[in-house]
Amino acid sequence: MSARHFLSLKDCTPDELVGLIRRGMELKGLRNSGVLFEPLRNRVLGMIFEKASTRTRVSFEAGMIQLGGQAIFLSPRDTQLGRGEPIADSAIVMSRMLDAIMIRTFAHSTLTEFAANSRVPVINGLSDDLHPCQLLADMQTFHEHRGSIVGKTAAWIGDGNNMCNSYIEAAMQFDFKLHVACPQGYEPDAALLAEAGERVQIFRDPREAVAGVHLVSTDVWASMGQEEEISERHKLFAPYQVNRALLDAADESVLFLHCLPAHRGEEISVDLLDDPRSAAWDQAENRLHAQKALLEFLVEPAYHHA
Repeated sequence: MSARHFLSLKDCTPDELVGLIRRGMELKGLRNSGVLFEPLRNRVLGMIFEKASTRTRVSFEAGMIQLGGQAIFLSPRDTQLGRGEPIADSAIVMSRMLDAIMIRTFAHSTLTEFAANSRVPVINGLSDDLHPCQLLADMQTFHEHRGSIVGKTAAWIGDGNNMCNSYIEAAMQFDFKLHVACPQGYEPDAALLAEAGERVQIFRDPREAVAGVHLVSTDVWASMGQEEEISERHKLFAPYQVNRALLDAADESVLFLHCLPAHRGEEISVDLLDDPRSAAWDQAENRLHAQKALLEFLVEPAYHHA
């Protein structure tokens, strides 16, 4: 039987995704109640990081340990991947020694090639194209605070980046509408937009985009690898700052999310994370719980009860 991978939200059915969100909430409850739950004892997760991370590393490593397993951190400096070994060769060898592999990288093709040659599940911890694990946490957070997102409308404000692409996938998989406010030339993936059809609308005015919406999300204006564009991006994206006044134009029940790290005074106002409509800290914590649900879903237990 071939391994089940998680490179995109489209790798799961809508029912499976809702099940992961619910299971994440259950696992969160178990941890908060002090219940020991270790279905992945003797299982090992390899974590390959080509991009730096705080939340991705801590949540996957802590999550695997809490599930009874172990996690190994690998940077390009620690492996032959950083010295030019073919991705396929690395995947064949590592997947014979590990039980699952999480990769945080630049090119999405690195993930697809690795997964094509791996006998164990490969998880997208972030690529330049998509960030599906973050969307699991976002959807869990919205469900905890506001209930089902089915039929609601969300707004993405800012760059049409990997997070925006994953929000488009989430809109299709979780059945909600999405408004994207971005400058000309910074739209999300054209193929995803075409696939989503009328479910996703592009706006140039952020106030129009947030009018009446139930969820507002944003991200930094310049992602890793775009440092040379920071000055130009700051000028272009200045009108797209999310602040309390912008949230006031949304539905009165609006929830604000930010995948972090946040640059206060840039993509958000200095005070926005302190606004009662913000759930960014719960969202960050839910990376742990949603990914524990994902690991439990993908990784076979090391033992079987009679």
